Amino acid sequence: MKNIRIIWFLFLFAAESAYSQKINLDGSNLLPNKVNMQIDNSKGESIVKVVKDPAVKEADEPTFVRINNTDFKNGIIEVEVLSRLLPTASRTDRGFIGLAFRINETNSRFEVLYIRPTNGRAEDQVRRNHSIQYFSFPDYKYDRLRKEEPEKYESYADMGLNEWIKMKIEIKGSQAKLFLNNNKQPSLIVNDLKQGADSSGAVGLFVDVGTEGYFRNLKITPSN
Repeated sequence: MKNIRIIWFLFLFAAESAYSQKINLDGSNLLPNKVNMQIDNSKGESIVKVVKDPAVKEADEPTFVRINNTDFKNGIIEVEVLSRLLPTASRTDRGFIGLAFRINETNSRFEVLYIRPTNGRAEDQVRRNHSIQYFSFPDYKYDRLRKEEPEKYESYADMGLNEWIKMKIEIKGSQAKLFLNNNKQPSLIVNDLKQGADSSGAVGLFVDVGTEGYFRNLKITPSN
């Protein structure tokens, strides 16, 4: 019985490893959308720098680098992000950075989970409570969600600018869970993704106003 359990565990591990895919960020499969992008390979790894196009004035827009040839519905997305404020950032900019997923073909519908690193260690508790954000484009941006259902789509987590933060999102049907820095418990749970349980699409590297964002070690593990 013990040997059978070991063999079954090894089978499951091999199956998961076979489907996990580390995404190449060398630029061949990256499509900037309303952002400026640069790739740095100088340290032996591909790091993608992303800055929102200053012509885009609205918040919570399709400002991301789309990963081509990804059709994601359920599973796990992992990435490491680092956020800095641009010299032009205003006092209300928070270092917005995160992941878009289930992006449709025209970039007109998608889901996003992002973080506000400046809020994570703010002295104002209300700001701390807004460290993590979910929104759904185009109809459910952060301001609508905050007004209609306060606190439901935001939460707190310890984080800061200019440090690598690991984001892991587990998505199944209408639910998404965000884990930060290998924590066993999620920092935010969304149980009613607005695009619906059956939506699917590409993955994107998301930034918003005032942010100089960096991304590395993107991995996607799809599931049924």
